[in-house]
Amino acid sequence: MEICEILKELREKKGYTQDELAERIMVTRQAVSRWENGETQPNKETLLLLSKEFDVSINTLLGSPRQLICQCCGMPLSEDSVISREPDGSFNEDYCKWCYADGKFAYTDLDSLVDFLLKNAPVMEGLTEEERRAVYTGGLKNLKHWS
Repeated sequence: MEICEILKELREKKGYTQDELAERIMVTRQAVSRWENGETQPNKETLLLLSKEFDVSINTLLGSPRQLICQCCGMPLSEDSVISREPDGSFNEDYCKWCYADGKFAYTDLDSLVDFLLKNAPVMEGLTEEERRAVYTGGLKNLKHWS
């Protein structure tokens, strides 16, 4: 779906008129109309407001053009329900809700995350624990949080 279709669908789901949505996010009705007609797109600040208003990620508003992955553990963030949130309730599309919640990281260092994975992730057949530790550590070091 295109952003224009997504915005219109979300607005109608909430039961808002274009005027009501415009008032809620402090823009003109004409701006909302232009977005829904595909003439323009909201700027970054307005996307943040729309994200909060509709309780969806910016990635969802944009039609999920990016494959998001948690920059701490590497888990795909394929649904808004697994994306972390900031203390104010806004989405943080860099992390899953298990690695980052309420403004805090669950894992204070790479070793604590690797220890968790060694205990909870499926066992890689034919690898020792030391080899598995090296695989996890090597992969995780490529993520923004650990680089």
